[in-house]
Amino acid sequence: MLLEGKNAVVYGGSGRVGGAVARAFAREGARVFLAGRTPATLERVAADIAAAGGSAEAAPVDALDEAAVDRHADALAELAGRIDVSFNAISHGDVHGLPLLAMAFDDFAQPINVAVRSQFLTTRAVARHMTRQGAGVILTVTATTARSGLPEIGGTGVTFDAIESLCRQWASELGPAGVRVAWLQTTGLPEALADIDQFPAYGTGAPMTRAELLAWLPRPTMLGRLTTLADLGDAAAFLASDRAATVTASALNLTCGQVPSR
Repeated sequence: MLLEGKNAVVYGGSGRVGGAVARAFAREGARVFLAGRTPATLERVAADIAAAGGSAEAAPVDALDEAAVDRHADALAELAGRIDVSFNAISHGDVHGLPLLAMAFDDFAQPINVAVRSQFLTTRAVARHMTRQGAGVILTVTATTARSGLPEIGGTGVTFDAIESLCRQWASELGPAGVRVAWLQTTGLPEALADIDQFPAYGTGAPMTRAELLAWLPRPTMLGRLTTLADLGDAAAFLASDRAATVTASALNLTCGQVPSR
């Protein structure tokens, strides 16, 4: 198994994205620590992992609360002995559906502020332990909107650009201590928005139903498909493993060819 003997913390572990990654980590042998704001949903994910034969523990943590994040990481390191892998799947509260000309600044800035704060705080908290042990992997997820212009997405593209830039800086500073920092770049993950039935026009001229969105999104890709949560989980497990030991300060490109590597 790719992650046997590893301790992995997943921030936002109760959501669809975090849950998919946590399940994949556990399937590959990791002891998984789920962190998030909603204990009931965290416990459901932990129960699913346990039922599948994996190991998972849950703790309520607000990833925007600096002191809470630090306390949780310190307690986790003391309990488990070390932190090997961290994955940030915290949602950003993106506001879509308006052109920038009509958008309030606070709505535009919300995902940027949330993402940068949660990424910084969680990375710093685990990195303090990883640098002392001389190894570790810190991961997160972005999407093609970091590399392409799309109308009516508010601050989402800027958010993903900021995450990728922040990851590169962390990687440059943590690399000498043996810590890798990378991200998984996706087409976007409509499965993570399964409760939404109506979507903005995104420059197409009319709002879209879920079926219309799923038919439209794959068109710019080379494979004619989208990144799935299963794809993300499998790739995250590989990227967190020693088999990806040379990968840092870069993306694992899961965009189905929509964003060619360069």
